[in-house]
This record gives sequence, structure tokens and C-alpha cells, in this order.
Amino acid sequence: MKKLQIYFGLLLSTIGFAQVGHIMQGIGATNMSMGGAATAQPLSTSGALYWNPAAVSTFDGKILSVDAGIFFSSPELSSEVSMPGITLKGTTEDEKSPSIMPALSFVYGKENSKHTFGVSMFGVSGFGVDFPTEANYPTSTTFNPAINSNPILYPQNAGGFGNVASNYMLMQIGFTYAYNITDKFAIGINPIINYSALKLEPNPLASPDMVTGKGYPKSNNASAMGYGAQFGLFYGGKEGFKAGISYKTEQNFKAFEFENTYLDGSKAPDVTFQMDYPAILSFGVGYSHKKFDFALDYRMIDYENTDGFTAKGWTQTASVKGFGWENISVLSAGVQLNMVEKLPIRLGYTYSGNPINSELAFFSIPATAIIENAYQIGLGYEFNKKITLNAVFHYGTSNGATQGTMLSPMMVSATNPYGAVPGTKVSYEMTTSMLQFGLDYRF
Repeated sequence: MKKLQIYFGLLLSTIGFAQVGHIMQGIGATNMSMGGAATAQPLSTSGALYWNPAAVSTFDGKILSVDAGIFFSSPELSSEVSMPGITLKGTTEDEKSPSIMPALSFVYGKENSKHTFGVSMFGVSGFGVDFPTEANYPTSTTFNPAINSNPILYPQNAGGFGNVASNYMLMQIGFTYAYNITDKFAIGINPIINYSALKLEPNPLASPDMVTGKGYPKSNNASAMGYGAQFGLFYGGKEGFKAGISYKTEQNFKAFEFENTYLDGSKAPDVTFQMDYPAILSFGVGYSHKKFDFALDYRMIDYENTDGFTAKGWTQTASVKGFGWENISVLSAGVQLNMVEKLPIRLGYTYSGNPINSELAFFSIPATAIIENAYQIGLGYEFNKKITLNAVFHYGTSNGATQGTMLSPMMVSATNPYGAVPGTKVSYEMTTSMLQFGLDYRF
């Protein structure tokens, strides 16, 4: 098991970050270029395996899909503290490196058989930031109030959090089976094994040492295994109207076991934290013609009933209980134009709600990857009957900042349950871009 966790950890270290809450909006170049819509329009094996296990019933033969891309994000964190006679404010850009996004899947469906099988390995979720410590703060000898000064990133001994860094990743390995009840109606099931990893600096899930002034510690890279399943129904054929519905259950994990260290290198108490993956309900319709394929999906992501996201606020020892995220709706739409033989062109759009309530924006500073509008353009090229190459370019924007007030456990009261600090602001926004390629090989 230890070797298996090390292998997963190495693979996860290359996975990119999510767009829909903390969940990837699509998998692979083809599905991403369709805005992630695939519940009723299985144009790629990866998209079908990710969103509706019943939809893989439309594929015949042995198909291997390999995708990889590079993902860029540019989060910005801003904060402000207003006091009599002075206002301290600033904005800091993220310094995290670009991420690699891999996906691997295999589908086997014998022609005229009622049975189709699939296996997949997808990086489906993640977030991460790296905001450096603010060097221009009031107690420093070089402090200059006239230039950028981001209070939330002041060193901990100066009232801030210092370097804010996080890295969360989740991989899902699925084993899919689809059965054709009729020529146009199929059911599918997908048992899922999950592996996740989380690292935080500082670790707000741990209690700070206020007696000696060591503040919040930083954590190691903790990992956890989880299990769940996905079920789906699909109606349709190669052409004409199609419809689909799928339900991915909540993925239940073992608790993260964090080993913590104070910034001076001394040992801090270990803590545990339960963080599951939310249930997702998806509905989709599609229509296929010789000249085009259309797909439209609606999803509801249930953060409000998921451990790690349900709880909110502070504990009595000044640690954070959880993110406090709300349920969100997601709309994905895409069209594939088949005007040129062997060269389909794809356009996709994804809209996502924001799970972060403004009152609780402070708690989600390590998880700023919230994209409201995402735009994709892609294409494919069929070299021959065996090999098809796909590509997609993605651009996403948060459409403005998520903002609220700074929060402090020292300010909590009956009328101020989250400890809002008067005269303060905190906000974050971002854009993303990605270039991804995929190769489909038919044996």
C-alpha cells in the first residue's frame, strides 16, 4: 500500500486544477472542447466514462485514449485594513508553476454485443496557490505605506498569515460496465477508487500556538483513500435525439492525518480532517446530424452535505472547521461541426455558480480556483481508421472577485458568529488558460 501511495503521489503531482468549484469541468481534449457536456453526447470515451457510464454503450471495438495538457492560472489575492489615519491595502499575484493535466482511459465493446466495458484513470479535482509573504509591513525597518502592502500576507508575528500555499489533488480510478437493454437504451455502473492528497501552509485546520507566539503551523503532504460509485442511463444512437442522466455518489474518504511543524522547525500537534468529494447529479440532451453534434448538460454539485465543505466557522481553539461551501449549478454546452471530412471543429462553453458565500470568503483563500465562465475551442484530425488526434484551447475567468471581510476567532460573538473584523476586506479572482492534446487509438 505504501508503494501504491507513492506512485499515486508522483502521478498526482502533475495534475492540474479545477474549474467547477474544485472539480474539473471536463476530461480530455474532446470533452473539454465541448464545454464538458457528455451526459447524453458521448463523442469521446473519456467524456462518457467521466460523466455517464451508460453512454459508453455507443462505442464498438477497443479504444485507448491518452490526453495531456499544460494548465496556467493567475490568481490574485487582495486585502485591506482601514484604521484611523491610515489604510493598508495591496494585491499579490500567485507564484505557483503551471500544471500538467493527464487522462487515460480504455473502452472495449464488441459489435452487436449488449455489454461494454471501460477503465479510466482521471485527475478530477484540485486547487492550489502560492502567495509569498508580504515584505512591506508596518513593523519592518523598510516599511513604505505609499506602496503595495497586503495585510493578509504579513508575517504571522506581524498579524498576517505569511506565505499562503496549498496543494490539493484527487485521482479517480473507475471500472465501468454498460448494458444495452434495447438498441437505444442502456444502463451503466462505475465503481470508483479515489486517492487524494492535501498540503497547507499555514495549516488553518490546526490550532495556533498563541502562548509562545509560534502561530499556525504548516502541514506535510497528507493523503487519503476513498470509495464511491456512479450510475447512469442513456437513450439514443449514433444519430438523432439523445438523452442521459447520471448520479455520482459522494466519495467517502478516510480522514487526512496531518503532521504539522511550526515555522521555527519545532513539532506541532498532529490533526485530522475529513474531506469527501461531493455527489453530482447530471442531466443531458444531445442531437447528432451528419453535419454537426450538439450537447447540453446541467449538473448540481452537492457541497452542502459533504464532509469538509459542510462545516464552517472556528473551533474553540481557533482552528477552521471547514470551507462552508454552498451547492452550485453548472451548465455545459458544446457543438461539433463536421463540415470538413476527418476534421471536426468544436466550440464549448461552461457556466458555473460560485460555492463561496461572501461571509465565508476568508476561509477559502487556499482554494481560489473558482471560474464562472469558461470558453473552449478545439478540433480533431483523423489520420486513419485507427488514429485520431484532438486538441483544445481553454480560457476561463472568475468574472470579478469573490470578496468578504477578514475573520478572526478572537472577534467571535453571538452577533458576530464568524468573527468579522470591522474595516477589513479580502478578495480574490483569477483567469485560467490551457492547451491540451489527446490521442485516440482504435485497435
